[in-house]
Amino acid sequence: MTPTIAVETEWTLPYRGRVGVVCLIATEFALFAIFVVAYVFYMGKSLTGPTPSQVLELPVWPTVCLLSSSITVGLAARALKFDRLSSFKLWTGSTILLGLEFLRQTAMEWRHLIADYHLTIATNLFGTTFYSLVGLHASHVVLGLTLLSLTLALGLSGKMHGQARRFELLAWYWHFVDAVWIAVFTVVYVIGR
Repeated sequence: MTPTIAVETEWTLPYRGRVGVVCLIATEFALFAIFVVAYVFYMGKSLTGPTPSQVLELPVWPTVCLLSSSITVGLAARALKFDRLSSFKLWTGSTILLGLEFLRQTAMEWRHLIADYHLTIATNLFGTTFYSLVGLHASHVVLGLTLLSLTLALGLSGKMHGQARRFELLAWYWHFVDAVWIAVFTVVYVIGR
């Protein structure tokens, strides 16, 4: 019987960027959870119309765009990891375009709700919780698009070499925004309708 030798490995601190993004996502998760719970709590309690069933349509195309952007940002991160900058720029640009289309569709939905149904944040409980929750999500999409646009600009100027680890963290944030949309879509447009 041969004796086993214990090899002691040195512990190193985790990458602080990763820790920071995980903490950010955990905090944002808690924030969205509060807004989702508020939406569910007040669901069906509006004393005046319009109600979700009267005005909401399933946002299928915007959902397809946003969820597809999770694929493209993943492809962009993979391309950057292997230093394929032209593919990185293509996939990052595609992610931005898909995110912009999602926001355009959200703006068109809001314009339709306000102009045609006079549903504003002050109309009733549904309006208050709807615009608060969907608006919170849209603001996170705007932030993600801003950061993606900055990285695309850096990529176009040739300054993204060696930045794969940092871009991966941005991709995590974008995946989080997409995952939150699945919860918002389910609560607002499926259960709440």
